[in-house]
Amino acid sequence: MLSSELLGFGPEARVLIINCDDFGMYGAVNAAVVESIERGIASSCSLMVPCPGAAEAMRLLGRRQEIPFGIHLTLVRDTVNDRWRPLTTRERVPSLLDGTGELFTSDRISELLANAQVDEVACELRAQVTAVLDAGLAPTHLDWHCLADGGREDIFDATVALAHEYGLAVRVWLDPARRRMRQRGLPVVDNPFVDSFRLDIDTKAATYARLLRDLPVGLSEWAVHPGQAQAHVPGWQVRRTDYEFLTSPQARDLLDREGIVVTDYRALQRAWAGDVDLGSDWYT
Repeated sequence: MLSSELLGFGPEARVLIINCDDFGMYGAVNAAVVESIERGIASSCSLMVPCPGAAEAMRLLGRRQEIPFGIHLTLVRDTVNDRWRPLTTRERVPSLLDGTGELFTSDRISELLANAQVDEVACELRAQVTAVLDAGLAPTHLDWHCLADGGREDIFDATVALAHEYGLAVRVWLDPARRRMRQRGLPVVDNPFVDSFRLDIDTKAATYARLLRDLPVGLSEWAVHPGQAQAHVPGWQVRRTDYEFLTSPQARDLLDREGIVVTDYRALQRAWAGDVDLGSDWYT
């Protein structure tokens, strides 16, 4: 059975989550994310707690409780110029830090994954979730910044255990994790996952239009990264072209014409929160 059917949609329904990643990274990202949801076709966002725009992002969410959002778990900083530090003290998570005492940069993910101790990862992820809950906010799901399905099986398992504890869903889009979740009857994407950083900038609008016209039956997800055009924001050309398409009349017209249902992680959260059997092989 397709995950879209598990969520209550018909067998021929084409269902799409359009999630704005990197909310909280910078002010230029925050403004574009909110506009892409309120005025555009995006359906949700994911909050990066350790980043400089996180406090503003949480205030925006506090005033807009109708916006569903997840937590973009952050163990990686984009560039050496970023000063994104763990929420826990450095002494508690030394395996997550590079030689300068900062989080590893995105070009050193292999080093992070080789060094990271899963108990320290779990400690930092819990701190990020707790910070959001302490702000009075109610996330729907967990996903990761720059680490597909957590990057390692034990990190994935630790994240799913944390999500289960707090009644959240998890973004899952790679095998074998996707197969494992399906075996438990949990909804995950049915179709190939789209990361907007992997799309060509010059043909972005045409690519998105084609992807909507060709969207298959079942549950799909796009991870988009809207941002206003500011050169100091990493990947700003990607972010600008995402923002332009998501807020365009063309995007809305295509969704209506194709009969695509846009949803968010609230439906998945209900299914994941009801799953109480973690199984004997689960991380604790």
